[in-house]
Amino acid sequence: MNKSIPFSIIIPFKTWLSDLDECLSYIDKMTFKSYEIILLPDEKITLPTCYAKMPIKIITTGAVSPSIKRDLGAEKACGEYLAFIDDDAYPQSDWLEVAHRFLLNQPCVAAIGGPAITPKTDPFWARVSGAVFLSKLSGGFPERYVSKPPSKEIDDWPSVNLIVRKDVFLEVGGYDSNFWPGEDTKLCRDIIKKGNKIIYIPELIVHHHRRASLAKHLRQVGNYGYHRGFFARHYPENSRKLTYFIPTLFVIFLIISTLGSLFSETIQYLLIRRVK
Repeated sequence: MNKSIPFSIIIPFKTWLSDLDECLSYIDKMTFKSYEIILLPDEKITLPTCYAKMPIKIITTGAVSPSIKRDLGAEKACGEYLAFIDDDAYPQSDWLEVAHRFLLNQPCVAAIGGPAITPKTDPFWARVSGAVFLSKLSGGFPERYVSKPPSKEIDDWPSVNLIVRKDVFLEVGGYDSNFWPGEDTKLCRDIIKKGNKIIYIPELIVHHHRRASLAKHLRQVGNYGYHRGFFARHYPENSRKLTYFIPTLFVIFLIISTLGSLFSETIQYLLIRRVK
């Protein structure tokens, strides 16, 4: 492993879209310059000349899942740390500087994660999607979507902004390609099962574009909910939390309340007052 390159930035994607141009342009503007970039497209691509001076490796993977792509990138990585980000996200200028400063002084920490903030320039429905994730009724964790101090120990974090020590990543077997979405939950579970720590750092910021339509948002949330239910049953270590069940409980409450209002004027009155 080449210790002169602390970070390997791993970006899985299918085809080259404008979001990836945005991601690479922001990476190029980062204050910390000691890194390599590993791009993992489905098919062979030619790197645009504007990126010729950037330390980029291209690994053609075929049409495989993001987890397989990330594992392939990790195998070829020279960095001590694997910095995972999505192609529809882009880092704040001090992203790796914050990471390096923290990890240098915390050798016992296996991984760090930070918020993925919805860009203010996103279209209306994309910003609505981001706002939904901030709601307590969504069953989410606001610190995943806004910078929310303080730093703290966590047991699950999405791959859009996750940095993992390469030796730990390889020790636990990387991502489990049997799961998507949910492979990052399984990875974090495997990391903490080995007695390692994952730390949330509010200053470790990337910006992440949300789904641009209601249908795409609902499909995404449905996939997350389905896999969270599976994990709660089979891998409860970091999935069996009351917070994850809040959306389901809220829906059940609405159904029972609505049905009850058909037979009880008291319940109907309470619901109307609640709405007001």
